[in-house]
Amino acid sequence: MTAPVVLVTGASRGIGRAIVERFAREGARVIACARGQAGLDALQAALPQVECHACDMRDDAAIDALAQAVLARHGAVDLLVNNAGAFRPGGIASEDDDALLEMLRANLFGAYRLTRRLLPRMIERRSGMVLNVCSTASIAAYPNGGSYSIAKHALYGFSRNLREEMKPHGVRVVALLPGATLTDSWAGVALPPERFMPAEDVAEMAWTAWHLSARTVVEDIVMRPQRGDIGEADFA
Repeated sequence: MTAPVVLVTGASRGIGRAIVERFAREGARVIACARGQAGLDALQAALPQVECHACDMRDDAAIDALAQAVLARHGAVDLLVNNAGAFRPGGIASEDDDALLEMLRANLFGAYRLTRRLLPRMIERRSGMVLNVCSTASIAAYPNGGSYSIAKHALYGFSRNLREEMKPHGVRVVALLPGATLTDSWAGVALPPERFMPAEDVAEMAWTAWHLSARTVVEDIVMRPQRGDIGEADFA
């Protein structure tokens, strides 16, 4: 059986890297893309079998070039993991005018564009999966969520609409919604590691969703730390 082709964005650290490692361990042909070359170089050194591409998911031309290169080399992608994103805390009443567009570019527009470039081959083959790494901020309002939470809600909406469109074509669409995960996004926060989920647990859920029969789709996967969301009480 041919190994699946798996493309992961935001792949050089955190949840993205954990997903790369999980699928590489299973023998998948993993393509990792990230904005920073240094992170990709470290990933390549650790996992030389992984194909690495530098791509800023806010850059339309770079996304198109990535899609063209991947399709030219592999013909199609079996699993696309839209993980790239950015977090910027703020409030709607107080954040600057560019905040919403910045968060949409980082968390939605790139995933939307890359998915559209890769979907036609999935539809032709009547198989494949798109897994969007959303957030619990996609389904709940949090203090200081602001435009970030709006953008994550939009990514979740994209996932739900895409799923309905792809049902007749045999393409599965999964929304993975993790809560607080121990990644660089929480660097400097004075909380113990036990208060966070490990990134490897999120990667395990991505693998599980992929590994099911093509007749089954886990539509939404909501994950939270065992003690619940991090809130003001954690910093008291």
